[in-house]
Amino acid sequence: MPGMSANPLIFKRIKFSDEKYEIHFLKWAKPVLNESIENYSKRLLDFIKHKNPILIGVSFGGLIVQEISKLIDVEKVIIISSIKSNRELPLYMKSAKFLKLYNYFPLKLFDDVFNISKSLKINKIYKKLDLIDKYLSVRDENYLKWAIREILNWKQEKPLQEVIHIHGDKDLTFPISLIKDCIIVPGATHALILTKYRWLNKNLSIIIEEKKV
Repeated sequence: MPGMSANPLIFKRIKFSDEKYEIHFLKWAKPVLNESIENYSKRLLDFIKHKNPILIGVSFGGLIVQEISKLIDVEKVIIISSIKSNRELPLYMKSAKFLKLYNYFPLKLFDDVFNISKSLKINKIYKKLDLIDKYLSVRDENYLKWAIREILNWKQEKPLQEVIHIHGDKDLTFPISLIKDCIIVPGATHALILTKYRWLNKNLSIIIEEKKV
């Protein structure tokens, strides 16, 4: 499951043995008005066709796969650049929750600025925006408001048992200082899934097969 706004292309460089694994990608669907993360995750079960799957979720997708694991039997849950409980949320997110600032984010304005900036085609900026457009293509305003609200209001107070957590020590979205019991990837930011794909290609299968990294 990709992160907030992201599509399955973020997993493009992650390679698994075709002989051992069959890979399926989950995509973001439009949330129903005022839908809870629990109900949303339940709807995603329609797209999971195998018993005892290994679930991998990135960032907000990590919250989703943890919620899915409460509903079905799974072999493993692996989260990347994510959190295991609301206690791992940084102070700025907790403040936004307390003040309910997510109700006032001008998300439509962000998308408008993005489209205008891209149309200008300033070389260095355009290349970065082109990457954003490629990987972060789910930018519907209602979806974004829903996603932000559900992250800030996640009710998980204690980590689920046996969740495997992979996290970068340079992650500014979810700072490593607040993250407990994780596999640390040195030098990795919140974009670990894109920038540290070589580390993941080397170690993910080892982690899945319960060998030490």
